[in-house]
Amino acid sequence: MAQQKGIIKLRGTIGDITFYKTKDGHLAREKGGLDAKRIANDPAFQRTRENGSEFGRAGKAGKTLRLSLRTLLLNSSDSRMVSRLTQSMIKVIQADTTSIRGLRNVIDGEAELLNGFDFNINSTLGSCLFVPYVKNIDRVSGELSITIAPFVPSTMISAPSGTTHFKIISGGSEVDFEAETFVSASKETAPLPWNMTPTVAINHVNTVTANSIKPLFLALGMEFYQEVNGQMYALKNGAYNPLALVAVSGL
Repeated sequence: MAQQKGIIKLRGTIGDITFYKTKDGHLAREKGGLDAKRIANDPAFQRTRENGSEFGRAGKAGKTLRLSLRTLLLNSSDSRMVSRLTQSMIKVIQADTTSIRGLRNVIDGEAELLNGFDFNINSTLGSCLFVPYVKNIDRVSGELSITIAPFVPSTMISAPSGTTHFKIISGGSEVDFEAETFVSASKETAPLPWNMTPTVAINHVNTVTANSIKPLFLALGMEFYQEVNGQMYALKNGAYNPLALVAVSGL
């Protein structure tokens, strides 16, 4: 892989060289690689096929989890979140000690390894929110809850420049990775002033299926706003909004 230099940037294929644009700039690479039929049938590439199968399974699992939290992720993710989540899902799958290679999966893996995953690496939850909170997943009732005692926003929240208000957001998801379906719920506070006035207690209860036997995920985050003439505007389109998985219960 080579980087294009010069005034004119190319896109497309010329001979055996492919030119394309990425977030890292304009790049070029030589066409080539192994024949797809050989990879699919040659015994020498058994490990490659197994790895590819599990990588694809990780990608689908990550997509299903993202969709289950879509309402929260619309304003709280970074440009490389998808690839980071896929890599984390691969670790979950690799923790499956029951299935054979190539057939390992999230259900038999360790979904708890996703606990603490930050969806916005540019603004992590731990670097923004310093107030203690109580998190709980109750499988019997299907309630995934967050409780935060009253706190002073300007001392317990590190907010980006220009912030006048913020929201506390949370979401709970019950995910069926095999069927690629989910049940989810989300909660948010009203816009709260970022000042020295203590908040009231915050209690979020996100309810999914009672007595579920599927993995459950609880996410917590914040959204930052600037008030102008009575209207709330998201700061830099949510670039500073943190969101993280704070509790995970797999089976």
